[in-house]
Amino acid sequence: MLASEYGTEGDVMATYVLLTRVTAAGVKTLQANPRRIKEVNKEIEALGARVVAQYATLGRYDFVNIVEAKDSETIARVSVGLGARGTVQIETLSAIPIEGFIRSIGRKSAR
Repeated sequence: MLASEYGTEGDVMATYVLLTRVTAAGVKTLQANPRRIKEVNKEIEALGARVVAQYATLGRYDFVNIVEAKDSETIARVSVGLGARGTVQIETLSAIPIEGFIRSIGRKSAR
């Protein structure tokens, strides 16, 4: 696992980018309760991940979230759990810190 920083208990945390599109049902939810976004962030934490940064965006995706989790299984649980509600569609990307990426390229070219 490539890590971006350490969690609160010394666990290595991986970084993920969640690209989110809000469905018609999700738009209705947000219009009725815009603070719902913050409630969902707490639910993400309860599933074992942490929202590091969050942006509302214009264009193809409605939100971009930078999230840390201990492993792919944890972030899969978050993505599937949120997507199953029918209010969002999420594309999840694993993010590699640039220094780790550079090191990994250097190791391969040194062989």
